[in-house]
Amino acid sequence: MPDRSQMPRPVPSRKPCLTAVLRMAGLRPTRQRVALAELLFSGNHRHVSAEQLHHEAAKADVNVSLATIYNTLHQFREAGLLREVAIDASRSYFDTDTSDHHHFYLEDEQRVIDIPSSAIAIHNLPEPPKGMMVTHVDVVVRVRRQN
Repeated sequence: MPDRSQMPRPVPSRKPCLTAVLRMAGLRPTRQRVALAELLFSGNHRHVSAEQLHHEAAKADVNVSLATIYNTLHQFREAGLLREVAIDASRSYFDTDTSDHHHFYLEDEQRVIDIPSSAIAIHNLPEPPKGMMVTHVDVVVRVRRQN
């Protein structure tokens, strides 16, 4: 009889937890949403584009269209599960860390990395239009390697 203490233990599924998170965020936990949530939230906080997530989904044998990924990322953002970092009109990254912080955009690598919120001081913001309030300020500092 084999020694059970030496046998590898199966990794528990995160699906029940992610299903609950999606429900608490007001989203129906469809098979595709749960699969994409597993890819997004399976490790450390990160920044991902829709195209990157589509590539990861294909490698993980998750059959999902790029349009569904865009829709899901925006639904996750609206539900407060992700934060969108708009680099320009045609490029956005989705951040799994929804806390207050800023970003460097590494132009040469087309990659986003975090800047702690304490590293940037915002002063003299203009008064918002009547009936509006400032909810947050996003700072993206674009950098590239020196030649």
